[in-house]
Amino acid sequence: MVLSWYILLLYIHIFSVVLSIGPYFVLFPLLAKIRTAPFEQLPDYLEPFRITVRLTKHAGHVLVATGIILTWITSWTWKTSWIIVTVLIMVASLYFIARAFSPLLRKLKAPHEDRNDLVNRLRKALIWYVLITLSMMWFMVAKPTLW
Repeated sequence: MVLSWYILLLYIHIFSVVLSIGPYFVLFPLLAKIRTAPFEQLPDYLEPFRITVRLTKHAGHVLVATGIILTWITSWTWKTSWIIVTVLIMVASLYFIARAFSPLLRKLKAPHEDRNDLVNRLRKALIWYVLITLSMMWFMVAKPTLW
């Protein structure tokens, strides 16, 4: 079996997708713990969120780099509809992740009265991020021709 650069890059690209989406599913069970934990223990439950955001940020860098190289070495062009839509969704997800998680995590670290509301917003942000990234993944896998 011959291992080509294309196959190697494709596997790295796929692995970075898994690292960009997968860790968020682990965070859902932590929401119940964050909701009920004493304030002194909150940093222990919030740390996985911070680590996950950082991990997915770096996995996203690999994802973008390998995506650019794969587009460059294949017959796909930047005018292909599924690539354009994927890039637009990716830009939206970058904006979303910056606005959704960090401010909520900062508020949860500080003394507050509305933890239930903050946890509900964090849960909603998790759901939206997973949906956004899964839709991006669908475009990369299905490669629909939209125009």
